[in-house]
Amino acid sequence: MHDHTLIRPGLAKRLRDADICGLSPKRGVSSNKGISAMSDFNRGMMRPTPIAAPDMAVDAGLRGFMLGVYNKVALGLILSAALSFITGNVPAVRDLLWRADAIGRREMTLLGMVIAFAPIGILLFQGFVRQQSARSASLTYWVIVSLIGASLGSIFMFYSSVGIFQTFLITSVAFGALSLVGYTTKRDLTAMGSFLIMGVVGLLIAMVVSMFVHSAALVLAINALGVLIFAGLIAANTQRLKMTYYQVGGNQEASSVATSYGALTLYLDFINLFRFLLFFMGGSRR
Repeated sequence: MHDHTLIRPGLAKRLRDADICGLSPKRGVSSNKGISAMSDFNRGMMRPTPIAAPDMAVDAGLRGFMLGVYNKVALGLILSAALSFITGNVPAVRDLLWRADAIGRREMTLLGMVIAFAPIGILLFQGFVRQQSARSASLTYWVIVSLIGASLGSIFMFYSSVGIFQTFLITSVAFGALSLVGYTTKRDLTAMGSFLIMGVVGLLIAMVVSMFVHSAALVLAINALGVLIFAGLIAANTQRLKMTYYQVGGNQEASSVATSYGALTLYLDFINLFRFLLFFMGGSRR
């Protein structure tokens, strides 16, 4: 089974504490964020609760906030795509991160492992930082996006370039549709989001088990559940971002921090959905 980018459990918990989902204790409204396992960018704010806003679907300020989040996600995905293409297709770079073992299988070098696991370390470290500035939150986003993008080069060793491109397009369309649902629905998705976070934990446990119990059925189930879980999280986390916007109010610093961590949450949702979909749509493995 191919390697998945599940850094989320940490963020998910923080967003759940401050209120979302990703790889934290509640703090005063001073500065900002709470990436919780990558979903809790509300760290410096109290738990977002559905605030009765006139009509959030047509609120100009909310649209501006969400546009800032989506722009950051889009730029992050472009950067990740470029880095993954380089690390997966340029021999001089690829050989720094992966090497062939005695029977020809690719395995990570020490540098490759550092790059692959560094995002988790960064998120854990951020959990102990009491306050975040807009600049540090933005830096965290770009560093994690770059590291994940570089580690994604491994997909070119298992899937065809055409399959990867097609899966990316399908994921993009699905992401847009699911995020739109989360943005426009009047139904409270908080309970569903919390349930899905528990699903991520179960998914991680199943993935560890699959490393020792080689079962095609288990691998299939893991990937199918992964698609469903992260599809649901895209909608739930989009709605939680709306609540965060109203909670920070006109605080520009807190809003900037929320934009960076909100983008990180949705970016991770996208990447995880993409990785699980690759199992079904990635084309011939090399």
